[in-house]
Amino acid sequence: MAAGGPLPVELSALDRQRLQEALQLAESSFGLTEPNPRVGCVIGLEDGRVLGRGATRQAGGPHAEVVALRDTQAQGHRAKGATAWVTLEPCAHHGRTPPCCDAIIAAGLSRVVVALADPFPQVNGAGLARLRAAGINVVLADGQADGDIAAAAREINIGFLSRVQRGRPWVRMKIAASMDGVTALADGQSQWITGEAARRDGHAWRRRASAVMTGIGTVLADDPQLDVRWVPTAAQPLRVVVDSTWRLPPSARLLRGPGAVLVVGARDPQLAPAALAASGAMLLQVAAADGRVDLAGMLQQLAARGVNELHVEGGAVLNGALLRAGLVDELLLYMAPRLIGPGRPMALWPALSTLADALDYKLLDVQQVGDDLRIRALPCLPKLRAAAGEKPGGA
Repeated sequence: MAAGGPLPVELSALDRQRLQEALQLAESSFGLTEPNPRVGCVIGLEDGRVLGRGATRQAGGPHAEVVALRDTQAQGHRAKGATAWVTLEPCAHHGRTPPCCDAIIAAGLSRVVVALADPFPQVNGAGLARLRAAGINVVLADGQADGDIAAAAREINIGFLSRVQRGRPWVRMKIAASMDGVTALADGQSQWITGEAARRDGHAWRRRASAVMTGIGTVLADDPQLDVRWVPTAAQPLRVVVDSTWRLPPSARLLRGPGAVLVVGARDPQLAPAALAASGAMLLQVAAADGRVDLAGMLQQLAARGVNELHVEGGAVLNGALLRAGLVDELLLYMAPRLIGPGRPMALWPALSTLADALDYKLLDVQQVGDDLRIRALPCLPKLRAAAGEKPGGA
């Protein structure tokens, strides 16, 4: 819990209902708020009436609390004496917008229920403290009694929290494979192993990411677009290509799509071909000692650029390098009910001498999507850290 915050208390049934509504509002901000967190807010009365709702707009626009206060006014209501249910601690600092705490205090709200404290250094309990100092009753759900609400709020902003607390994005690796773990035929054919429903679902995960990344091998083999096309989105994520030696052809489809492209290499960008330099893509050098891209350093650079969630759709080389380096936070695996036989694996991985050396994962969620199975899994951290320490990776 953030310093200066109130002790967690058990929420009422109305508190839980309103926070669930606020969480749904926060989810509506996917693909819009980067690099800011996704936040939802509901303003209402203890008798059950809702006065206003809001979700954070794109960076530089109003935050959820201000949107909800404006909605309250537009509906012809007064917020004085009302309660605000908000998914993340209101900000207390001047950024691109004034502090939300000031707006809440000026509106005369009497109570604020917060799902999750904000670890951002300029907030980190200061928002809760300022509201309490103004005489507002502040309730924080981030405690044992209501951990599920806080966990849901944390999941919505898992990338923002990762960037603030760890200095790197949350890395989600998406893989589409057959039941025998094959992602493509030996000659590279991979379209399509999974069905349309799974591909559409994959685009929904692209939409919630700040950036979508692949390796130069995948670009040369498949020429992907890497944009969000199958689901509505307010903005396109940054497209990132790991390309140690600047081999990205200027004819690549991902260079033609809407949104920005970042190519990360290990060589001096001045050595890149003139056509690539003129393509409009940004070139970034992050070199490891072995002449490949320093993957950990690259993630730090992406965080510095405001990338919260990084969605990886790479081939076996990039996947293996990220996994060996211990840089993958979550697996998003779509498994098609088919057997392919010999072909390309999910990741290049060294032969193990014993099963005890295998990386273990905890299943987070398993769902059927169309004819395919979607598996979300988190790595077991002790073994992941050990693997990263033994086998630093690059690509």
